[in-house]
Amino acid sequence: MAPPFFEIDGSTLEGGGQILRNAISLSSLCKKPISINKIRHGRAQPGLKNQHRVGLQLASTISSGTLIGAKNGSTSVQYTPGFISLPGDFRADSVTAGSVTLLLQVALPLLLFSNRLPTKIVPSTLTLLGGTNATHAPQVDHTQNVLIPFLETHFGLKEGSIVLDINKRGYFPKGGGEIVTTVRPLAQGQKLKSFSLLERGKIKSIQGIAHYSKLPGSVGREMIDGAQRELRRAGYGRAERDPEDELNEDSEKEERVPVNIENRRESNDVAVAGGSGIVLWAELEGGGYIGGSAVGRKGLNPAAVGKEAAQLLIKGLDNGGCVDEWLQDQIIIFMALAEGTSEVNCGRDELELHTQ
Repeated sequence: MAPPFFEIDGSTLEGGGQILRNAISLSSLCKKPISINKIRHGRAQPGLKNQHRVGLQLASTISSGTLIGAKNGSTSVQYTPGFISLPGDFRADSVTAGSVTLLLQVALPLLLFSNRLPTKIVPSTLTLLGGTNATHAPQVDHTQNVLIPFLETHFGLKEGSIVLDINKRGYFPKGGGEIVTTVRPLAQGQKLKSFSLLERGKIKSIQGIAHYSKLPGSVGREMIDGAQRELRRAGYGRAERDPEDELNEDSEKEERVPVNIENRRESNDVAVAGGSGIVLWAELEGGGYIGGSAVGRKGLNPAAVGKEAAQLLIKGLDNGGCVDEWLQDQIIIFMALAEGTSEVNCGRDELELHTQ
């Protein structure tokens, strides 16, 4: 007799891919079959897109599960999880410029929680192909410099438990990027630690990466200049020199948060096509992270791209929380899986629909 399927309404709230990603990950870990209906019900093109299908198939592969109905355009799928046996080497290709970081969201909880070797811990590797720097998903640099450090800091993971390497950048619309993530699973019986992150503290520093490939060398510098100007306007980074200060060496100057943005020009062999983007993040004394990012687009000058990223970072900082909008929804599943009760200050604004 087939087990009953837990019914999930895929049109809930935003009705997007986050419901699919969390549902299949939790189904695999809890060994509960699920049926997801009304997938992306309110969207202009309802049903599974290529990236969603690939993510579901990746989770099914890792979990040796049975997936029914997972084809492009499908509005309903059924999934029966199997048994996860790690370590393993897994690979998934979105084929398009679909985000590799969204594929990683599906797989990461499974790879962390599924060690079946009683006497030793052996890492698994996950190779993902697709878009590394997209507009409607966390850029891979955000995952690398915000999400992973946050998980290791607050959930009790050893440093180096999750290592993400960017082998090739894939910009929209061609994609073709490649990342390799090595995940060291928890030991048998080990659980994630719960945490409380309610106090933000002061901003320790603002860092960032302006990346570009197969474009003029001025692109990176202009993105950085645009970001720094906007940050200075908001009171971060080095202030413009006031000529009167030179006349009064004893005048007190406002202490400003240091800003360091790396100018990274990718060589032709680590990018499929030309493209650019910038990711900024602020590290907080309390252990929080606030990020802001933007991707280069046709008709938008690089300085405006940098300004856009800085504005998002400033908006997140002004909101008063300890995590940004990209980070808050990604950590929910780990908070649910951790031992005890976790809590985090997401700021004054209403929670993002992904988080809800």
